[in-house]
Amino acid sequence: MAFRRVSPGEAKELIEKEGYVYVDVRSVPEFEAGHPTGAYNAPIAHMGPAGMTPNPEFAAVMEARFPKDARLVIGCKSGGRSMQAATVLDRLGFHNLVDQRAGYDGSATEPGWRPAGLPTATEAPAEQTWDGLKGSAR
Repeated sequence: MAFRRVSPGEAKELIEKEGYVYVDVRSVPEFEAGHPTGAYNAPIAHMGPAGMTPNPEFAAVMEARFPKDARLVIGCKSGGRSMQAATVLDRLGFHNLVDQRAGYDGSATEPGWRPAGLPTATEAPAEQTWDGLKGSAR
């Protein structure tokens, strides 16, 4: 594993002080319900009638949209999908990755971004939504 895992507070500090960008890998509906302020939405999986299904466009869109040296904080709901996404991105050659532990909602052992009282939003500029990322990747 060539990436480190950080707390929500540490992730916020990296964004504010070191120019990292938050990439929320939750599904579109989860992102729209609330996300870290300034986050991009690149779902590692989509929510469907049978549950979560892998997003076949995730890797290609991330490679097209972000340079391999982009400083990325990867986050999800509670930490599982973000670790999966960071592993995929690491294998693709991204090398400034940070996985945010506990995600947006938190885990059994740590509060997430929202419960920690960090800045959240329900709106995002079009280019930071999944549709916007896919469009700019073409």
